[in-house]
Amino acid sequence: MTDFRMSVRAALLAGTALVFTSGTALADGPPVADRVAALEAMVRELQSELAAHRATSTQSLERVEQSVQQVQAARPATAEEGFLVGDTRVKLGGFFDMDAHITDFSSGELASNSIGRDFYVPGVTPVGGIGEDPNADFTAEATRVTLSAARKSGDLDVKAYLELDFLGSLQGDERITNSYAPRLRRAYGQVGNYLFGQEWTTFQNLSAIPESASFLAVGEGMVFVMQPQLRWTNGAWQIALENPGTVATDTNGSRVEADDSIVPDLVVRRNFTGPFGNVSLSGVLRQLKFERTGINADTMAFGVNLAGNVKVGERDNVLFSLSHGEGLGRYVTLNTFNDAIVVGRELEALPLTSALLAYRHPLSGSTRLSAGVGYATADYDAAWLAPPTSTETVGSVFAALLWDIAPKVNVGVELMHATRETLNGLEGDMTRFTFSTKYLY
Repeated sequence: MTDFRMSVRAALLAGTALVFTSGTALADGPPVADRVAALEAMVRELQSELAAHRATSTQSLERVEQSVQQVQAARPATAEEGFLVGDTRVKLGGFFDMDAHITDFSSGELASNSIGRDFYVPGVTPVGGIGEDPNADFTAEATRVTLSAARKSGDLDVKAYLELDFLGSLQGDERITNSYAPRLRRAYGQVGNYLFGQEWTTFQNLSAIPESASFLAVGEGMVFVMQPQLRWTNGAWQIALENPGTVATDTNGSRVEADDSIVPDLVVRRNFTGPFGNVSLSGVLRQLKFERTGINADTMAFGVNLAGNVKVGERDNVLFSLSHGEGLGRYVTLNTFNDAIVVGRELEALPLTSALLAYRHPLSGSTRLSAGVGYATADYDAAWLAPPTSTETVGSVFAALLWDIAPKVNVGVELMHATRETLNGLEGDMTRFTFSTKYLY
């Protein structure tokens, strides 16, 4: 830039000198007309060089501006949105959680290391026993750690996600350190419309899970499964091939997890969204298979789920989920019911129905009320001679009050009551009060 300006200045000075000296050199030099023509040619040349220089400068400025815009677009707007590693945006997230429970079982007691002491699992509520004094449990096992990565590859969005928590760990105890091992919840990659890895089942509508102070409420009424899968999404449609597996009641009445099927579970889902909220309709088709000594049986299973989160007025929400089918036990009600029962040398899919209905109502400020009810029942054929201790119905109701005491810090209190009944008429219930604190990061 400096060299160009110096060249222009020198040329102008030379032209000026040419004009002023022309009068004294008329006798010795070329005619005035020739000198004027030469000066005009010099001016035209300077104009051409100036135009070319301006064009080059403009292009350079445009390239610089485009580069700045690209960097700004790629840079996270806040620290919450992560950081860049090359062209990949990485984000660390999750939350710290502490739940304090006071639980009263009417018909027995759960061992201190039972997962039913950490959150509500419908199928483990004791029945037919003698009630004991309430017990208190404090746990931070629901604390969660997430790591996500995202970048562009041509026109495709490439993403990866990892999620861990500490619930259900068998490597810890409450004696001294309360140390619990992390467990894998979700781990998947996504390229464009394709997802592969471990994720929530496509059969489930996550928006239908009610907000609660405890880790999970009205679990008997919802679909709740995380498993490896290959999923394709196209607009409102989703189709997935998911990990197969059969949970069956053996001839001796014990629960057996059979991993014998060679046919993946097929899930098809249609989503409906709009100003009203969202509703989904899902269907699953499964092959149940059981291979043990002297038995090689299989049967087909199916199920449908209608679920959603619908707005009521300007701020309230109604959440619901309704599932029905044969052989759905592993997908709903936290596997309170098995998928099938071995009858002789045959495998019979167990029919069941589950449902939940919940309501969320914001109060003043960040305070909100969440309440709901859940219910599930299985239809055993008398000819199957199912074990009399098999669960027939489960149900629960809860109400929670939650509020944010600071940004990303919330506190909640909750009261829950649950019941369970078996085929032989034994009953038991659970009443639980929960105080919860959670800090999201």
